[in-house]
Amino acid sequence: MWEIYEHHTLARKIPRIPLEVLKRYEKWKDIVSISGPEGLRHIKGFHDEALRGQWTGFRSSRLGLQYRLIYKIESKKLYVRVLDINAHDYRKK
Repeated sequence: MWEIYEHHTLARKIPRIPLEVLKRYEKWKDIVSISGPEGLRHIKGFHDEALRGQWTGFRSSRLGLQYRLIYKIESKKLYVRVLDINAHDYRKK
């Protein structure tokens, strides 16, 4: 099983995120905790992809038409750190 850690600023953002996006985030966490980021590749709706440029080393998953989840696989020891859920604002934290 994979462990998912959420960045501390995510707690402040969650109340402002639409309910449908939060439901997809919960489903995303279920998939990742069981089968890891590789499991996301089997579900086309998430459009999981590696980021480039200043975001090299991070990954993005689609949670809706506008919202993206940015995360990083910290180690091969089943650890995923979720940095942000945002509406196409890819500024580095």
